[in-house]
Amino acid sequence: MTAVDAATEVLALARARTTSPTVRFLEADLFEWQPPRRYDTVFFAFWLSHVPPTRLPDFWNTVAAALAPGGKAIFIDDGPAAATYDEVLANQSAPAALRRLDDGSQYRIVKVFHDAQTLTDDLTALGWSVGIRPVGGNFIGIAEPPVTPG
Repeated sequence: MTAVDAATEVLALARARTTSPTVRFLEADLFEWQPPRRYDTVFFAFWLSHVPPTRLPDFWNTVAAALAPGGKAIFIDDGPAAATYDEVLANQSAPAALRRLDDGSQYRIVKVFHDAQTLTDDLTALGWSVGIRPVGGNFIGIAEPPVTPG
């Protein structure tokens, strides 16, 4: 298993929570990262909503490059109902929200509140076979990349 995150702190927390010697932790910007190998499954949780819409096709190309033949991407994220928990910011270059943390700090974040049907349509337009279903205020999806000839 390879766990990728751009934040050193997040990786340190993850390392502290696992005793498995088979987990490899890698600090990388997912928008720049090139998978060093192919995997049967790529999983991400509460990440897709932070991908700016203009970067969505390239992100999914990276996911496809990381998948072995027959592999699948599995993901979970916030649905539109989550918009009630963040202050949605208008007139931004990408969909954004103001995120307030328990310590009182606040940050402007990219936040796309995908609905299941629109995300399904977007991924289908990119050639993916996808099934997404709402679960509570979130959604869960399984996607298979476009089949490449050869």
